[in-house]
Amino acid sequence: MSLDGAVDQVRDRSALVTRGLRLEYATLGWNVVGCVIVLVAAYTARSVALAGFGIDSVIEIFASVVVVWQLKAINEDRERLAERLIGIAFLLLAIYLTIQSAIVLITRFHAQTSVPGIIWLALTFTAMLLLAYGKGRTGQALGNPVLLKESRVTVVDGILAGSVLIGIALNALAGWWWADPLAALVIVVYGLREGYGALRPA
Repeated sequence: MSLDGAVDQVRDRSALVTRGLRLEYATLGWNVVGCVIVLVAAYTARSVALAGFGIDSVIEIFASVVVVWQLKAINEDRERLAERLIGIAFLLLAIYLTIQSAIVLITRFHAQTSVPGIIWLALTFTAMLLLAYGKGRTGQALGNPVLLKESRVTVVDGILAGSVLIGIALNALAGWWWADPLAALVIVVYGLREGYGALRPA
């Protein structure tokens, strides 16, 4: 490879890393705002599904911070540690939501309707899928497994927003109170799968 070719390759890689960082900063900003909106809505409506999604947003913030940390100094040790940290966070989320959903189902607690929660979930569904697409392409071009994994986390974050949206909408429109905690259990399944996958020996 010529010197010019090597320089161009370095520049291309640097541009990809910069793009990856910008996508993570965008995800961070969205989730910081969303976390506050969703958790306040969850508290007001007493919704376990919204609470679960709010905590998932906190984990997404944590995951984005981990990826930013890893992208700023890419090496194999950081990649593995980053994946483990994200995995542990999701396992803790799954444990919390399992306990909380069981309590809600046993006590037959009826969550209230949250219009701000519904609006934000609809917006988040679209935003997360667009961000995940950008992260996936960038991670693939970089050959970066942490960014690729976090792009899948963002995809499922969007899908979870859709699932929780359906759950709280059914509760609001049809009075199906049990749809709210069942929507939270979708996050449990995802959290267990992602957590186990991240902690499993390579």
